[in-house]
Amino acid sequence: MITKELIKDVTINILRRAETTLPNDVKAALVRAYEREEQEIAKVQLEAMLENVKLAEELQRPLCQDTGIPLFYVKLGSGNVNVNLGDIESGIIEGVDEATKSIPLRLNVVDAITREGEGANIGDRMPYINYSIDSDVDGLEILVFPKGGGSENVSAFTMLTPKPETEALKAIRTFILEVVVKAAGKPCPPTIIGVGIGGSADIAMKLAKVAVLRPVGVRNIEERIARFEEELLEAVNNTGIGPMGLGGKTTALDVHIETASTHITSLPVAVNFQCWAARQAVAKIHEDGRVEYV
Repeated sequence: MITKELIKDVTINILRRAETTLPNDVKAALVRAYEREEQEIAKVQLEAMLENVKLAEELQRPLCQDTGIPLFYVKLGSGNVNVNLGDIESGIIEGVDEATKSIPLRLNVVDAITREGEGANIGDRMPYINYSIDSDVDGLEILVFPKGGGSENVSAFTMLTPKPETEALKAIRTFILEVVVKAAGKPCPPTIIGVGIGGSADIAMKLAKVAVLRPVGVRNIEERIARFEEELLEAVNNTGIGPMGLGGKTTALDVHIETASTHITSLPVAVNFQCWAARQAVAKIHEDGRVEYV
């Protein structure tokens, strides 16, 4: 049986991994950005990022002083998973509490109105847990996504007027580029840009955040969307905003798009940024209690 204590321990471990170790796809993308960069100030910024990554891993210290808010994505296997849903939530909460003290993490979670915090990065609906069912999962999969304020604060949403495909793509492209230019160096580029298109307002924003989680270089499975991702990435990097907004060839490491069908009168579009320290970590807890960190 998958117990609350096991989930708590896993939560602590993946939070530590996420906060101190960048995924390999992100590290490789930063190296490629450094190797193709020509502007000296941009190379200096990218070199500092890569040195920061190296030291964080060696010293097991957070990559950034903004250790983010605790967001989780939990996938449940479609079979007979022997786990209590209440244990999942309480295990994650207790894990975040302990990880805040032991890693340690900055106390980022506060009341939205009073700005007062309860401590240990726990509060009203925090940590936030997104649930889904996945037939490919044996047991339970937990992904932690510590989201920093700098990148989150430049998120954007709009309701565009529905148009024929070519015109719609042009309007979406214009909106995204306007958002990128306005954000400039605030989200600590080079970023990963997630775009959600369709659904309703809340669905579009959720899709944008899920898009950010996709590995760098992995395209949307739909060919026409994949081509649009590549076009947007080229356009974003042609802005010249560059690393930390100081100019250069790489403003974004990648652009990812997720879509959903929508209402006949609607065209919702959401944009979510992830900073260069694109932190996440995943653990698979099998039905027999075995834990696999991936």
